[in-house]
Order: sequence, then structure tokens, then C-alpha cells
Amino acid sequence: MIVIKTEEEITKMRAAGHLNYLTREHLKSIIRPGITTREIDEAAGEFIEAHGGIPSSKGYEGYPGNICVSVNEEVVHGIGSDRVLKNGDIVSLDIVVELDGYQADACETVPVGDINKEKAYLLKHTEGALYAGLNEIKAGVKLGCVSARIEDYAKKHNLGVVRELVGHGIGREMHEEPDVPNYGKYNTGITLKAGMTLAIEPMLTAGKRYVRILNDDWTIVTQDKKPSAHFEHTIVVREDGYEILTGE
Repeated sequence: MIVIKTEEEITKMRAAGHLNYLTREHLKSIIRPGITTREIDEAAGEFIEAHGGIPSSKGYEGYPGNICVSVNEEVVHGIGSDRVLKNGDIVSLDIVVELDGYQADACETVPVGDINKEKAYLLKHTEGALYAGLNEIKAGVKLGCVSARIEDYAKKHNLGVVRELVGHGIGREMHEEPDVPNYGKYNTGITLKAGMTLAIEPMLTAGKRYVRILNDDWTIVTQDKKPSAHFEHTIVVREDGYEILTGE
């Protein structure tokens, strides 16, 4: 069932989204060559809890980390460890925050030091694909238009679209209906209504779209070991567009 949120609920999600934003900004300020992914994960958990929130990923279906910290060819669900980040890496910070009973989910892929042109292009256009999809959103639009626009943008820029992972509804729960694929057909799917809250999250690759899961049963990587990027915002559908809840 798709839940239409009240303005009171959206206000609570906006507060959770603001904490999500602050957490991302804090992590970006400490990321540098030499830091471990575990240090990033621990810093995220400490920051969220110090500001009255809960790192929702911790313990979710057994997930061991506070957030997902995915490096280079890791698409999603990377677990903090003793892995040391090096100059030229990229790292995706996928963060879900619960505050006052409501969730906010966002991700950014950020450079570590100086990155090469391939990775810079991937980051620029994965974020571009996110906004291409977001700009389709308003009440009355079919959800497939959002998915198709993301796919078209990715293909135009010769990036692979991971199909096994999708965006989703969000609210009291981290994952609610509907699923939001990053590929699809225009004018298909459900009709968006004002008050729907969605996590839109293209996950694109610099190579082929195919992925596999590592032996930890969580980390998903590209099969060809090409780098992957992930950008995400939680938004609310409005009559004339959308509002990002995980920005400032």
C-alpha cells in the first residue's frame, strides 16, 4: 500500500532529511586518503546519535554497519572495515536516518583526493541522472516517466544502469511501496499523487550493468570491476513538482 503523507509527517521527514544532510557533510569533511571505511562508518553512527537520530541501517535484516560505505567497484551495501582509502578512490555514502519515527534516505558518491577523468565523468553524470529523473516528478505523472528519464540520461552518457537495485517509497519504514526502478517506459506505472514520499536513487556504472554479491552476503560489486556511483535523495511529490527532503 502506498501511503500519502500528511504535512505533519512531511515536516518530520524533512527534519530527518536535514540530519541526513548534516551527516553527509560531516563525513565529507573527514574523508581523505588514509582513513578506513570503518572509521567513516563509526563517525556516521556517532554523529547521527549525537543529534538525536538513529542510524537505520544498523541491524536492518542483520546488516552490521551504521551506513553503507561502498568503494570504487562496490555498487551498494559496502560494510565498514579496515580497508584504507587511497588517493583516486571514490566512495559512496548511503545513509538512512530515523528521527522522531520517520526515515530519510540519501546517498552521495564522493572523490578521495584526486580522481581520474573516468570517475569524475561517472560522478557528474550519475548525479545528472538523478536530477533528470527528479525533474519529471509532479502529481499526475506516471512513475515510469521518472524511471525512463533516468535510463535515457544514463544511456546518452554511455553509463550502465544497474537493474537489480531500485529506489522505493519511504516514511515510517525505510522501504515502502512503490519500487522505483532506474529503467522503464514512459507513461506506465502508478500515477504520482501529492504527498507521496520516494527515495530516487540511480546506481550507474562506468562499464557494463552486471553485478554480483560478495561472500559477505551484502556487498554488491560490478562484475567487470569498473567503478560505480550512486546518488539519492528522499523527495515528496507536490502538485507542481517535488521537494527534496534530504538537502539542506
